[in-house]
Amino acid sequence: MTGAQERQLLQDMLERYSPTGQERAVAEYLVQRFREAGLEAGCDEAGNFVGTVGTGPVEVALLGHIDTVPGEIPVVEREGRLWGRGAVDAKGPMAMFACAALRLASNGGPRNLRLLVMGAVGEEGGSEGARHLAGEYTPKHLVIGEPGGWDSLVLGYKGSLRVSYELRRTARHSAGPDESVPEVAIAFWQKVKSACEENNAGKRAFDQISPSLRAINTSGDGLEDRVVMDIGVRLPLDCDPRTLERQMREWTGPAATLQVWFGDPAVKGEKNTQLVRSFLAAVREYGTQPRFKVKTGTSDMNVVAPVWNCPMLAYGPGDSALDHTPEEHIELEEYDRAIAVLERALINLDEAVGR
Repeated sequence: MTGAQERQLLQDMLERYSPTGQERAVAEYLVQRFREAGLEAGCDEAGNFVGTVGTGPVEVALLGHIDTVPGEIPVVEREGRLWGRGAVDAKGPMAMFACAALRLASNGGPRNLRLLVMGAVGEEGGSEGARHLAGEYTPKHLVIGEPGGWDSLVLGYKGSLRVSYELRRTARHSAGPDESVPEVAIAFWQKVKSACEENNAGKRAFDQISPSLRAINTSGDGLEDRVVMDIGVRLPLDCDPRTLERQMREWTGPAATLQVWFGDPAVKGEKNTQLVRSFLAAVREYGTQPRFKVKTGTSDMNVVAPVWNCPMLAYGPGDSALDHTPEEHIELEEYDRAIAVLERALINLDEAVGR
């Protein structure tokens, strides 16, 4: 593929608007591109795109996601930047995966690797696509496609606990002595928040427990009052989601209920692995000293890493500060450079595992 074709592939993906639950058009587009190159590709039961390059004995998962948050942004190129929902999070990194894999395939493919190029659905929701993939494959190396900058390797992400708090109670008069259901709910939220603040004193952001009240809704029909809160908590490495869940259930009390949507632990990969060394050498080859990062957000790494238990990192072009914003765009020169670095890193890894 030429550089212009690789940029067009990303633009084609961006023009297929794919908020969570509407990823089919993007998945089918990637299947088409891989099959046109003579490669095996298809969509699995969950709707994930999966394409393969190479027939070697060592499987490497290149796991990106093809869904985005809602909010369509006109796809336009201006001054070397490509705008569109998902340009950074995470169609840019996913297109990088596809282009590097297609480059390798056009040159005969890796000898010792079998690349599993995966475009997961639902990452911006509950990571349904990654949860399905986790049970279907057992790769020896994992690269997550998320923005971090072309010269950076992301080794870890905080964990996440997502819960729904609900309280229903017989309607009371507002002049009565009892607290209203919203007041009871807010008292619960304050207890969670205060406990986290106490834990976090003096700790860096990656090591803190970070709660967020994502939504609160109250309703009543004259007979019953109801309040529902959507709460998310970002977790450090030393905080198990099940332990925090048990503590929150104690704070909930007998009158309210707590429903857990998912709980994924924080993860952090090792630096001294063949995979990391392959990327370090590739970045240095392009004239820059690579940087290591950890992220206070989450990714599908949190879902698959505890299952696959293999060397891992996240890599991809783009400024993550633009994630989920109306200004989402990617620098096309950075996108080009990331494709080249990934291709070189995979060649390095192919050579290393073949020794």
